[in-house]
Amino acid sequence: MDERNYLSTWQKYMPVIRLHLKRSLQDEQQFKLNITDFEAAGSRGKSGYTFNINIENGKVTNNISGSAVARDLYELLKADEAVKAILKDKNVKISVGKSFVLSIKTTHLSSYR
Repeated sequence: MDERNYLSTWQKYMPVIRLHLKRSLQDEQQFKLNITDFEAAGSRGKSGYTFNINIENGKVTNNISGSAVARDLYELLKADEAVKAILKDKNVKISVGKSFVLSIKTTHLSSYR
């Protein structure tokens, strides 16, 4: 189960994800993914490719262990120095829905916690 089928697919999207992560500091960002890229990497069948990743200060706060697509994306995000700098002191929600649109919503963490 630990095949990492989607790493190379997400790697292709990293420049776009980096850009949208930066822009998400102002507004929620969305862009359409190419479903055939993911279908070529591995079949998700009926479960599809939908997922949510909640990242707080660079750490995932929800359970993504059931989604290889989400796990592989997070693997690349946490290895990318530019992305790590953006995620610091932020709350970021990354999701992909049934329409295959990736959404990124970023908020600053409150210092009053």
